[in-house]
Amino acid sequence: MTDLALLDIEQYRALVEYVPTMVWRATPSGERDYFNATWLAFTGRALEQELGHGWMEGIHPEDAASCRAAYQDQSSREPFELEFRMRRFDGAYRYLSDRAVPYFRDGAFGGFVGSCVDVHERRLREAASGENDFFGMSLDNLCVAGFDGYLKQVNSSWTKTLGWSAEQLLSRPSLEFVHPDDREATLAARRMLTAGSTPGPLVNRYLCKDGSYRWFEWRSVAHRERSLVYAAARDVTDQKLAEARLIEAKELQETLQRQLIFADRMASVGTLAAGVAHELNNPLAYVTGNIAMILEDLEALSERPASGPLGDIREMALEAQAGAERIRKIVLGLKTFSRAEEEQRSIIEIRPVLELAIEMAFHEIKQRGELVREYRQTPLVEADDARLGQVFINLLVNAAQALPASGNGHNEIRVVSYTDTEGRAAIEFRDTGSGIPEALIDRVFDPFFTTKPVGVGTGLGLSISRNIVLGLGGEITVTSVEGRGTTFRVVLPAAPAALQQAALSARPAPLAGAGAEVLVVDDEAAIGAILQRLLREHTVTSVTSAKEALRMLSEGRHFDVILSDVMMPEMSGIGLYDELSQRFPTLLGRIIFISGGAFSPAAQAFLDSVPNAVIPKPFDPQRLRDAVQRLASR
Repeated sequence: MTDLALLDIEQYRALVEYVPTMVWRATPSGERDYFNATWLAFTGRALEQELGHGWMEGIHPEDAASCRAAYQDQSSREPFELEFRMRRFDGAYRYLSDRAVPYFRDGAFGGFVGSCVDVHERRLREAASGENDFFGMSLDNLCVAGFDGYLKQVNSSWTKTLGWSAEQLLSRPSLEFVHPDDREATLAARRMLTAGSTPGPLVNRYLCKDGSYRWFEWRSVAHRERSLVYAAARDVTDQKLAEARLIEAKELQETLQRQLIFADRMASVGTLAAGVAHELNNPLAYVTGNIAMILEDLEALSERPASGPLGDIREMALEAQAGAERIRKIVLGLKTFSRAEEEQRSIIEIRPVLELAIEMAFHEIKQRGELVREYRQTPLVEADDARLGQVFINLLVNAAQALPASGNGHNEIRVVSYTDTEGRAAIEFRDTGSGIPEALIDRVFDPFFTTKPVGVGTGLGLSISRNIVLGLGGEITVTSVEGRGTTFRVVLPAAPAALQQAALSARPAPLAGAGAEVLVVDDEAAIGAILQRLLREHTVTSVTSAKEALRMLSEGRHFDVILSDVMMPEMSGIGLYDELSQRFPTLLGRIIFISGGAFSPAAQAFLDSVPNAVIPKPFDPQRLRDAVQRLASR
């Protein structure tokens, strides 16, 4: 350290020691550890006598309690100002104005530093004129209250904060201004004061003239001989509102977190459902195919197998076919509505998408009420059937959950489709549930807004549905009457006329023709077996690997049609296609892909890039036969 720096520090110490102002310093606990020479000269006491709390021995008895409360409460760590009487060296009491500010060491609170000036003459002048600047100009609500429960004196902050006049505040018991919920705590603090104890901080609400309430945090001391309480009430309304908003935000965050976890869990279930659907499709393909062949053979055996053993077998086969068809629809719904790839728009009809959505949601619907279909003519629309089906399922499930869980004959969900006056496709989902309160109806499409308990809904269904419909150029609206039910209305623009006509023209006509040579490539032998039965008018050869198919082709075998599974071990249908493009390119147009779905992104991209048809499992026998016949006829 340089000599100059040492000199500066010494000069600074001398300045503090002998400055005309009385200077002191306090530790974080409130004990004073320094007084300058000016202070000691004023009090006429030694430094050892003043350190700690010894300096308080010189405070006037009437001011001691208020001073002690003010100096010992340093929790706010904010600057403060106080006036009190202190005994001078000659025994006379003088009014001092003490201003204190916090100081910090290395970022940590170190205590307070204060300075006192003699304001005795000024206070005498104020007393003579009836003025008290400190009391009157304080930003806090300062008051003097009696043990009788009435305010005796209030400063101007009271009238500014609450709107009452001083006369109104002094003329009524102070408890009348306290919020009813806070009165017991206020009375308990008052009893402690009158008994001679010092209560901790009290927070309560005071009534404003306009009927609102303001929050106050109180610091109070009692003068038992005078039966008076001296108090400062700091307005902490903004702080309380901020705390309430923080609590609300935290609760909202926790709610959103629970809903996001639930949504993530549902997404995982969707992924699992798609995989399960794929695994079910292979066995379901030969179950449905075999049942179809059984029925065809029964019809061939007898034109009217209405009675006897053949009739019983036919009835059992029809029942099995109906059950398998229900399973097929459920699996198709799982595949369609859990699809994760990019949006794939096409020209579609509304009714099949509605029917598939109803099939998926029917378990929820049938327990609540009756479903009524009211379908009228609608135009074709350009949409992604999976995403549109997601909208319909959300609206159907919401309608079902709006009905009482017990279910009765009076509960109804009505699905109506028609063409509106502007030529658009309109679909309405009407329920006879309890309806949506008017105060909430504008929020039903907000993300994460839900009136359902946690675990029943994420609050995302209607928001996602709205985004899907808006993305299709349509609109979704809601009307509701409490106690009478709710209607959600989806409107979609009609596809351009040229695209509608092209879609209608592309529908295949029934085909008939001679047999063809067909090669089936599928790693499940049962799939080959059922395809041999379904295509028995053709010559069908079945192999269980792409490598076996390539071997047969390399040996010179001729095939008019190749039915190949997409996803196979060792060599997939995509690998087979790539090999054929190198070795037998003329056969590429003869391939029809068959698949149970659950494509990888690469597989989906491949199928989108080639013109070959894809027939899903389980097979629609007529669609399969038509596709094979059409290709064989080229």
